[in-house]
Amino acid sequence: MLVVGEVHTGLLRGRDPMSAREAASLVDLVAGEPVLRLERPRSYVRSPERPVGVDCPLGAPAPARQVRGIGTVLQRAAITGGHIVQGTAWTTLTRATGSARQPWSHYLARLGVIEAVGRVQPTELTEAFAAPDRAAGALDLGGIAALASDLVQSAVPAGGRSRERLRLPRTRLRFVVEQGDTAGPPSFAVHDDQLRIMRVTLPAEAPPRLLVAFGEDLALHDWLLTSVIGIVDRAAIGALPRDESLGRLRPAVDYLLHLWLPAGRGGELAGQLWETLERRAAFTRQWALLRDRIRDQFAVGAVAALSAAMPR
Repeated sequence: MLVVGEVHTGLLRGRDPMSAREAASLVDLVAGEPVLRLERPRSYVRSPERPVGVDCPLGAPAPARQVRGIGTVLQRAAITGGHIVQGTAWTTLTRATGSARQPWSHYLARLGVIEAVGRVQPTELTEAFAAPDRAAGALDLGGIAALASDLVQSAVPAGGRSRERLRLPRTRLRFVVEQGDTAGPPSFAVHDDQLRIMRVTLPAEAPPRLLVAFGEDLALHDWLLTSVIGIVDRAAIGALPRDESLGRLRPAVDYLLHLWLPAGRGGELAGQLWETLERRAAFTRQWALLRDRIRDQFAVGAVAALSAAMPR
């Protein structure tokens, strides 16, 4: 019926960007399973997926008609560019064939699938997962995603230089993918400083893992955009002395501007979804405006410094 997931994105704590080898050691969360490691077009490492068993309400809105979910959520962590960490949790929701709970061997044979037990209304489940607030006690994909991110953060060794003046919040992207006969355009909504929700309808044959990869890519670029907007706001261009503003802008140049590469994961499907989102939300155009504004400030600062250094 649905593919649902949540991605938490934040800055890797404690030191300058890590090498691919160091980052791979941090996301080695499953003993004996290989870590995905890519060097191009940018450094990217990802842990193997590990199943998390769940047996809880799915959060459908009718209290008298609870829908119970039993099965597994897949959890993984990734580091991009040596210093952006993501924790992801996702699953596919299907109807149970009966009302009786099966032995765990049944659910472990279908990793990444939760069977919905009860009178299931797909539209109600969709609305429940697409709502900003989740019911108390319902399936908490955000908590599972946060745990993956926290495990990586806790493994970061002490020492190294800290990223001066770079303090950035974590964001959460929840994605809800409905199955339909035809594809529909994705919607993207920012609900507060942290939570974003992406919703889309796609044919049933769309591979779930490509959808998850697209969700992670969207979460990464939303975090980059959110972070640079915050840096530019704190720079108070035109209000503070130029040298102070440039000092506040410099972390964006050192750590973030080179990482913009949308539709880098998820294959052709991701490219199509990104193209639609770009027409609606204009991510790249907003990024280009911010990037050019930062570069213009450094160009003006360089001209001013050169002019001050010339003999009169």
